[in-house]
Amino acid sequence: MVWRLLQQVRLLDPVNRQDQRADVLLAADQLAAIAPQEVPPDTEVIDASAWVLAPPLVDLYSHSGQPGYEARETLETLLAAAAAGGVQHLTLLPTTNPVIDHPAVWQALQQEIPTTAWSQVRVWGALTQGCQGTALTDLAELAASGVVGFCDDRGLTHWPLVQRALTYLQPLGKPVALWPFDPALAANGVARQSGVATRLGLVEQLVCCETIPLLAILELARTVSTPIHLMRLSTARSVEILAKDKPEQVSASVSWLHLLFTVEDLASYDPHLRLDPPLGTASDRQALIEGLKTGVIEAIAIDHTPLLYEEKMVSFAEALPGAIGLELALPALWQELVVNNTLSALDLWHALSTAPARILSIEPPRLELNSRHFVLFDPNVTWTVTHQSLRSRARNTPFWQHSLRGQLVPFSPSINSGRTH
Repeated sequence: MVWRLLQQVRLLDPVNRQDQRADVLLAADQLAAIAPQEVPPDTEVIDASAWVLAPPLVDLYSHSGQPGYEARETLETLLAAAAAGGVQHLTLLPTTNPVIDHPAVWQALQQEIPTTAWSQVRVWGALTQGCQGTALTDLAELAASGVVGFCDDRGLTHWPLVQRALTYLQPLGKPVALWPFDPALAANGVARQSGVATRLGLVEQLVCCETIPLLAILELARTVSTPIHLMRLSTARSVEILAKDKPEQVSASVSWLHLLFTVEDLASYDPHLRLDPPLGTASDRQALIEGLKTGVIEAIAIDHTPLLYEEKMVSFAEALPGAIGLELALPALWQELVVNNTLSALDLWHALSTAPARILSIEPPRLELNSRHFVLFDPNVTWTVTHQSLRSRARNTPFWQHSLRGQLVPFSPSINSGRTH
């Protein structure tokens, strides 16, 4: 057995809000002891003062190509990407083909998940049949099959239907994830309403596309006890609304790329920055970060969305929205937010691990002895995002062929899980 002593590694415990340094003993890929009194002979001693040891990450929602879109991503490559990014708990949206709107689809998907995978898979069950927003699924049957909650991955504006769903879900104890977005108001807009969008000649998406359905959801929330999660918040106005009056059972998340980029970055017309909701203004970005600091927004979602080359490499307005991120979110967010002292390391890890777990009603990850479920992260290593370095099958990211700082240490337990190339 290989023994390693990590000297003065930085330990993050977002559950107990502790950030400290200690020596840590690893037995192969398991956490053997923290501040050990004795170490075995022939233990490899490593100066780990620049590294971070922390609980695994929890992703609130991401897309799987399998079943139905395996050319974009398979379960094998998806789980390999999650493991490489330190994401132990991966929660998939139901918009596969077939849609996860019946227990049989979820059961069939479970049979395809590799039993040796380091990452664990959960799914959101479809709220409506086919995720079409017209008729509810059998919510009780899906809940009994083990889905983590319900979501359609689309803006729902059929408010009587939403109200019925929230009412029916009360006794089931499962959250519903709603995206405050009105597609009719969006009117094919691809850039946030701003002078920049006008200057770039991009069709604008009004702020009210998000805020009007947000207000409707909040009004409905006051009539039920069902846990409601607000997905993909993207505007300063939404943060302002929630800061003033947010019902107790409501939580919120922001997609990681909205914390890094703004509409100004669309000057390159890079189709990898074509997202839904679109990137906001600098004021939007700052408000989202402040929302995380104050707790108005609890979590950061990766919203991994693998797409084919031909689905992205077209004109900006014609490109399908979305970007991959399972392997990229942690290093990019660390460098932009933690290194620049915008967020503390504990706040970032809370938003990527503890808060998402609580929203999903699962036990927040902790550092536990004799476990291989931990993340060993080196914030200083530099690497280039290429086909050779990524485990995801997809390439749709604004970081493609760019350098990033920060990556899991080569002997981090998840790093050898499911390498596919």
